[in-house]
Amino acid sequence: MYPMEPELQSMLRDLIWLNALIATELIQVTENTSAILRESPPPESCIREHQQLRKVALEIAERYRPDTGLYEHVASHQ
Repeated sequence: MYPMEPELQSMLRDLIWLNALIATELIQVTENTSAILRESPPPESCIREHQQLRKVALEIAERYRPDTGLYEHVASHQ
């Protein structure tokens, strides 16, 4: 692996975290939109799959920017 300048490394960590944030919010928007259109909650299978996708995004975010509050925010989504 090539050494990186600290500024570049910090920028990449920020971008990875921001993309994980966007991913978790997009999943929530998708669930909310589905519930509005169906006039009922999304299918249980979708909710389980979305939870797994959120988990992966959060693991990535925490790896590069721990303790940002993202985990607590996403945990409060219903």
